Amino acid sequence: MDPMDQHDNHSEISDEEALARAAQGDSEVFGILYERYVNKIYNYIYYRTGNSFDAEDLTARVFHRAFSHITNYRNMGVPLSAWLYRIAHNLVANWHRDNHRRQEVPLDDVILPPPAQDHPETALVQNQEMERLLRTIRKLSADRQQLIILKFVEHMSNVEIGLIMGRSEGAVKSLYHRTLLVLRDDLEKQD
Repeated sequence: MDPMDQHDNHSEISDEEALARAAQGDSEVFGILYERYVNKIYNYIYYRTGNSFDAEDLTARVFHRAFSHITNYRNMGVPLSAWLYRIAHNLVANWHRDNHRRQEVPLDDVILPPPAQDHPETALVQNQEMERLLRTIRKLSADRQQLIILKFVEHMSNVEIGLIMGRSEGAVKSLYHRTLLVLRDDLEKQD
């Protein structure tokens, strides 16, 4: 019996099993891992770069690099997602360094929740506030941007963020607290 027949439902395959099989050259099972994580990695990169074209390109590079180095992956108690986020973080850092620029998300690309009221003025104010917040976040250091994205976009716990960032839970809490203070002060200065 073919091993894949045992797993008609790919959601039953654990990351660890998929990694082991991918490391042995099973590209089909790597596709399962790709499907599980591509949207999260894309979202993370999109929020860091500010545009969909570069986010798509860098996301493809993350998975190409992961597949190229899958045989070197060692399970050291860190989930696969942490490894992928670290690859993404490094590629985004290189992208920023190579481009020597900070990109902003055009308002057309920002997906906002529907306004609380049906008044156009409410939507305009919300758009302006979101644009101001994104500009302020992009002024933060790469570590702080990463923390904000993982916390508020990916809704990760401090423990999960610590695994990705290579920090203790306490260090993540401390960085989170300091980052919120910096954001508050920067936003107050803009008022």
